[in-house]
Amino acid sequence: MTAWPGLGGSCAICRGWARGRLCGDCLARFAVIRARCRRCAIELPGGAPECGDCLRRPPPFERAVAAVDYLPPWRELIAQFKFHAGLELAPVFAELLVQAVRRAEAPAPELLLPAPLATARLRERGYNQAWELARRVGRQLGLHADASLLLRLRDTPHQLALPLAQRAANVRDAFAPEPRRRGELAGRRIALVDDVLTTGETAAAMARALLQAGAAQVQVWVLARTPRPDIGGPDA
Repeated sequence: MTAWPGLGGSCAICRGWARGRLCGDCLARFAVIRARCRRCAIELPGGAPECGDCLRRPPPFERAVAAVDYLPPWRELIAQFKFHAGLELAPVFAELLVQAVRRAEAPAPELLLPAPLATARLRERGYNQAWELARRVGRQLGLHADASLLLRLRDTPHQLALPLAQRAANVRDAFAPEPRRRGELAGRRIALVDDVLTTGETAAAMARALLQAGAAQVQVWVLARTPRPDIGGPDA
């Protein structure tokens, strides 16, 4: 596996030489291709197309694609990208997601929408990491990405800080289309882009808001998927 976009320098994982921000050896070691549930992107050994949870309780989004599991070293790199202005990681992260989308042969959407941040959080951080991914993914796949069509109406506590039973309520009615542009969603196939998919409740809330506004179909494309607790990840 080759290194990816960026000037030559130190690999963000091993600190060895790399033509991009990650060297080929680390990508080969840590960006392992895994069989995943096509509905929620959880790792799914054995060849079944969907996991039991999605068969019993299908989410409102039709498809989910993830490039890696939310485990070290990706967990630490994503934190750097998300909270510490590690924007130099955006090109390689976008390339990982593009390759995952191509492998999954997901139906082509008409529009990419980043998971929106609340206004206060966007002002504090200075950028939306989901938009940094979405605009690069859109450019590579020839898809239009729009950062202003889906809005976050209120900030909410992080999902991992809440008990499972409270997570759906935490994000209920937290998202809505931009009121003056609602008609642009009618009949459209949408892919939501975000950095991490954890419980799926946030993605489900965004998908419901888009479907209620008339979108025909919603997918979720993420860089990392929180794994099941039995393989060492945080509680999903």
